[in-house]
Amino acid sequence: MEKLMGFVGATVGSLAGWYLGALVGFTTGVVLSMVGTGFGLWAGRWVTQRWLEGGSL
Repeated sequence: MEKLMGFVGATVGSLAGWYLGALVGFTTGVVLSMVGTGFGLWAGRWVTQRWLEGGSL
């Protein structure tokens, strides 16, 4: 489950970074897409770890 949520988070983060960066330019879109991928991967796994441990978010 943790890997799946990491993948979903990375996909959503990448998409958000791309759209925000593409407003400035192509290269900025690519760079922010990479940053969004990393953040989304971290966030997806973080939420899953908290959820599976039964703790609060």
